[in-house]
Amino acid sequence: MKVTVDEDKCCGGGSCVLIAPDVFDQRDDDGIVVLLDAAPPEEQHEAVRESAGVCPAAAIALSESP
Repeated sequence: MKVTVDEDKCCGGGSCVLIAPDVFDQRDDDGIVVLLDAAPPEEQHEAVRESAGVCPAAAIALSESP
């Protein structure tokens, strides 16, 4: 799995950080998403998919690798 984020779309909701804190964080000054791991281990994939699904701004994109 490869994860990308679009900081311009991010509204700073923070759901991604609550669901997958090992993969996402937020900037202190404005709450915009910070990607900590663009290729998370398999045990994080379900949480990352959930984070992408609940993102109110659709700022998280996933590409699944075979």
